[in-house]
Amino acid sequence: MNAYTDAIDPHTSYFSPITSENFNIDMSLSLEGIGAQLTSEDDYTKVSRIIPGGPADKSGLLKKDDRIIAVAQGEDGEMVDVVGWRLDDVVQLIRGEKGTLVRLTIIPAEAELNMSSKEIQIVRDKVKLEDQAAKSEIILLNHEGIEYKIGVIDVPAFYIDFEGQKRGDPDYKSTTRDVKMLLEELKKENVDGVIVDLRENGGGSLQEAIELTGLFIEEGPVVQVRNANGTIEIGNDPDKEIVYDGPLAVMINRYSASASEIFSGAIQDYGRGVVVGETTYGKGTVQNLIDLGMFNRNNGEKQGRVKMTVAKYYRITGSSTQHMGVIPDIIFPSAVDAHEFGESSKPSALPWDQIKSSSYQKFSDLARFLPDIRRKHENRIKNNLEFQYILEDIAEYNERKDKKEFSLNEEVRKQERELAETKKKKREEERNSNTEITIIEKGEVSKKDLRVDDPELEETGHILADLIAMNVG
Repeated sequence: MNAYTDAIDPHTSYFSPITSENFNIDMSLSLEGIGAQLTSEDDYTKVSRIIPGGPADKSGLLKKDDRIIAVAQGEDGEMVDVVGWRLDDVVQLIRGEKGTLVRLTIIPAEAELNMSSKEIQIVRDKVKLEDQAAKSEIILLNHEGIEYKIGVIDVPAFYIDFEGQKRGDPDYKSTTRDVKMLLEELKKENVDGVIVDLRENGGGSLQEAIELTGLFIEEGPVVQVRNANGTIEIGNDPDKEIVYDGPLAVMINRYSASASEIFSGAIQDYGRGVVVGETTYGKGTVQNLIDLGMFNRNNGEKQGRVKMTVAKYYRITGSSTQHMGVIPDIIFPSAVDAHEFGESSKPSALPWDQIKSSSYQKFSDLARFLPDIRRKHENRIKNNLEFQYILEDIAEYNERKDKKEFSLNEEVRKQERELAETKKKKREEERNSNTEITIIEKGEVSKKDLRVDDPELEETGHILADLIAMNVG
């Protein structure tokens, strides 16, 4: 079925009941179960991680690396042997409604496979996936002899608990709510500027993209949506409140898509902040989910859902991000080929087009300062070892990609591996050991060699410091 829908549109697809359930979990960042991440290893279901604060963690009965060999429901349900089962099927047996009991037969991590197993009982509860939510840290960056305090907010997805919102739950989870709280915390720390990191963020809720943008602008349009009948709806900032009005940078890459492109595009169009990184994925379409159960209400079984493209969205300038993506103000080198990865690589993708611009007022005249900021950035990376390494790696990758023949000779492959090891050691020797940057996360201070671990983030900090020094934003 999905092969057929992909031939028509790359973003229209069927969600099985299990896929649909996993989508809801990804959007709400919560589930009802025992709070354990599982993996498959040699026909066994193995616990790879215990989620802090979940039922398994609170019970203390299940540990990392324990192997689950059977599952039963309630006090007297039959124990089902799950050795050799698909991981998805085991997960479905273990998940269940809050307050219900699940019994597991496990082989403890420290035991041998031929040793005796034991049975444990865990009462299921709601589990919050906090590690997948937006989070923040502060970096203390030395820039041209001045120390800057930069807040970094990592936004991995545009999530929202639709069911919690519908129920009127005062504590329902959403990207905007979490980022608002993080911004308030960063303001209390008197940060000099904020970086919103959208790298690898594949999107999510359209409304969350609009509301998140609203935290950084006072009022105005954020996105335009054209429906199948040609009518255009304007997605406006829902209120006049501006949570953070200080210097801002947004990080994007080729894996930033959809809602990420709405947010970064609006920030760029308003001149609200500098956008840094790689050109984004180029997805400019909107999807809705249709529950197939509504067409067969007499059947108690779940039918799954269809994700269907229903509209296209446009920036407030009238330009679509379809195929084109968001082009950053400051472009970082990238090994990703736009013709191989992105909307433009999909044969059935809708074409790029544009509509009339919305009426909006720019936040600042940022464009006037961009030439100076680019010049400073280019001068810095000329002398930045890590960026030079990135450029070398990209050149080598492209050379290998274009290569038509590869040797199968063992000695040749050993020499290639030795050359790679030699290059790695040489780089470690060339690196300056005094490049550690202080990181403050949840009040705890630590050191991190950001220049090595994440040179793009460090350089974005310097770009933002340039903006601050120019008194922009």
